[in-house]
Amino acid sequence: MTERFNGRLADVIRRPLITEKATSALEQNQYTFEVDHRAAKPDIKAAVEWVVSPASEPRSKKPSCGLPKATRSNSSLSPEGSENIMAIRTFRPYTPGTRTRVVTDFNEVTGRKPERSLVVAKHRRKGRNNRGVITCRHRGGGHKRLYRIVDFRRNKHGIPAKVAAIHYDPHRNAHLALLFYTDGEKRYILAPAGIAIGQQLISGPESPIETGNALPLSAIPLGSSVHNVELYAGRGGQMARTAGSSAQVMAKEGDYVALKLPSTEVRLVRHECYATLGEVGNSEVRNTSLGKAGRRRWLGRRPQVRGSVMNPCDHPHGGGEGRAPIGRSGPVTPWGKPALGLKTRKRNKPSNRFVLRKRRRTSKRSRGGRDS
Repeated sequence: MTERFNGRLADVIRRPLITEKATSALEQNQYTFEVDHRAAKPDIKAAVEWVVSPASEPRSKKPSCGLPKATRSNSSLSPEGSENIMAIRTFRPYTPGTRTRVVTDFNEVTGRKPERSLVVAKHRRKGRNNRGVITCRHRGGGHKRLYRIVDFRRNKHGIPAKVAAIHYDPHRNAHLALLFYTDGEKRYILAPAGIAIGQQLISGPESPIETGNALPLSAIPLGSSVHNVELYAGRGGQMARTAGSSAQVMAKEGDYVALKLPSTEVRLVRHECYATLGEVGNSEVRNTSLGKAGRRRWLGRRPQVRGSVMNPCDHPHGGGEGRAPIGRSGPVTPWGKPALGLKTRKRNKPSNRFVLRKRRRTSKRSRGGRDS
């Protein structure tokens, strides 16, 4: 009969193993330890959980082996000085879908159900027009959604509001902050990075320079980061609304303010247009990966078929023996129009005079990311 282990959890893990196989496994975030031969699997599991438990939990005086967590988080300091941690989660490859899956841990989201007074039903067109004809391919299916009514205007000037909750929004990659105004009204806004539950926000020309407050561009200091910027006064924010994005106030001259947009374009905007201080939260969403085709179907995206594998009657890129080249000067759409790089902005567009510097030019290979 084998001897049973009756010691402490700290005595289960003896020491880390330094071998060639353990070193190669370390590159994949897998750690190898020597354990007590008397310890059973539940004891080993409890000991590993004890090692990777947060430092705030009580431990014995024996030092731990220093096993890091499988996922690391990026931390940013909030305006109040508290540490606001945003992390991403990776998964062990138990299935092919979890091998490359990377998701955010949603530690910011505090509310599970949306505010009932701020949601409406929305008909999903599935890529069809009013006659039922497909005008946008590869759309359809997906999970049922309710549209959250978001306040992009921030036109309740001088009325303070308290951040009651942070909610998920299926229609955008940014999160929403639920505001309770002192007059009893509730509204959703884009949740800025570093915002905290219970924080007080306000909009108006006399508002303090704090993250989440909305002010006209004329009252915002130079060099400040802003988001949800209006193009026309009173119409509501239209620029810098995606997760992690922000514009920078570069200069002020006369009735206009120069903004550097996320695309590096420098543009003039009227000084009475409103913008919200800070950048949009949930910036880690750019590091996520769906992991499998089914998750894209849940988002309402149907499969895409490359034109090069079609017949010539179906696509200009189709036909030929084996892997044939395009056979044209550049890639085209199924209807023969140039694709991937064609400039579609009108040359004589009236708003061109407000663009001080065009956005940077990217090659076809590096297109797709703001850091490319």
